[in-house]
Amino acid sequence: ETAFFVATKKGFHIRWFTPVAEVDLCGHATLASAYVVFNYLNYSLDEICFESKSGDLFVKKSGDLIEMSFPAQMPIVCEFPPEIDQLFNIKPIACLKAEDYLFVFESEQSIIDIEPNFEAMKMLDLRGVLITAVSEQYDFVTRFFAPKLGVNEDPVTGSAYTKLAPYWADKLAKNKFKAKQLSNRSGVVYCENKGKRVLVSGSAVMYMQGEIQISKQYIV
Repeated sequence: ETAFFVATKKGFHIRWFTPVAEVDLCGHATLASAYVVFNYLNYSLDEICFESKSGDLFVKKSGDLIEMSFPAQMPIVCEFPPEIDQLFNIKPIACLKAEDYLFVFESEQSIIDIEPNFEAMKMLDLRGVLITAVSEQYDFVTRFFAPKLGVNEDPVTGSAYTKLAPYWADKLAKNKFKAKQLSNRSGVVYCENKGKRVLVSGSAVMYMQGEIQISKQYIV
């Protein structure tokens, strides 16, 4: 996703876009935006308020990490979709849904061995597909697929933990988690279930800085 933000009286208004669509919430592009605000815009406050399609999002520094407060989305148990036999080479043990489908598998190795069928996922009625399982080294592991949005597999998906943290809080009887997203690039995410909110923490680095000049003759 690419984030665009502009200053407002409360803080900043933010929007996020995949290569093909606008989305209601994106964790990593919010984290990157907060990193820019804190480090490059002479921002003096300890907390940033981003106004968004998902409501107000609050971001602050927490030690070496950037901590984001997002609205929680508790997934509900549902029937397996008709396409379930086409989605994976391994069958999940449970199915839930919120903005995305959440499929639970027996083991971390299953998450690693999954071979997703992206064409079948495009036929689903929800935005994307989360898969997850308990882990020995971490509290849980996950992967996220969103081919309908032009992202077959997302390397790390901050917004996914607004669903995963409440789910695993209920299953593991704890609220603080260290999780890992098992994409090819992979990434570790720290999250905390706070009831109606989920705290998601991570770090950022500057990769590129530049300017874009738009000629007035091309503005419609």
